[in-house]
Amino acid sequence: MAVIPAVEEDHIAIQKFIDWDKCRNTFYNNMYLDNWKIVIKMPLIPREDSEDNLKIKKFDLEKYIFLCSY
Repeated sequence: MAVIPAVEEDHIAIQKFIDWDKCRNTFYNNMYLDNWKIVIKMPLIPREDSEDNLKIKKFDLEKYIFLCSY
């Protein structure tokens, strides 16, 4: 009889989607890291006067509606 060790999942689940921020009038390209429930938001068209081109937020994908998943 052979002893087989338990297999650990080492993959990172990433989902990509596009959403619209109506307050800032900006489309965002988002990468959602499912294991940590964090989203990395990058504007599709960065503004020259804006310094916050990249946002990292705690996020629960199940609570929001997004425009397009890819």
